[in-house]
Amino acid sequence: MDQGELFIFIIVGGVFILLGIIAILWGIREEKKLFEALASKPDLREFSLKHVESPQPGALKIGGWIAIVVGVIVLAAGIILWQLG
Repeated sequence: MDQGELFIFIIVGGVFILLGIIAILWGIREEKKLFEALASKPDLREFSLKHVESPQPGALKIGGWIAIVVGVIVLAAGIILWQLG
C-alpha cells in the first residue's frame, strides 16, 4: 500500500474517535435535559403523555463508545501498517 493510503486509515480512525466523543457528550447533555424536564413536572403523567422530540440518550452514549472502539481499531491498524510499510 502507498503511504497516502495508509494515512487514510489514520484519518478515518481519528474521525471515528472524534465522532464517538461528540456522541457521548451529546447523549449526556440530552439525558441531563430529559431528567431536568422530569424533575420540573409536578405530575409525571403530564410529562409522559407529551411527545418528547429528542434521541434516546442511552443510544447516543452506546453508539459513541462503539464509534470510539472502531476508531481505535482502525487507527491502530493504520499505524501498524504504516510502520511495517
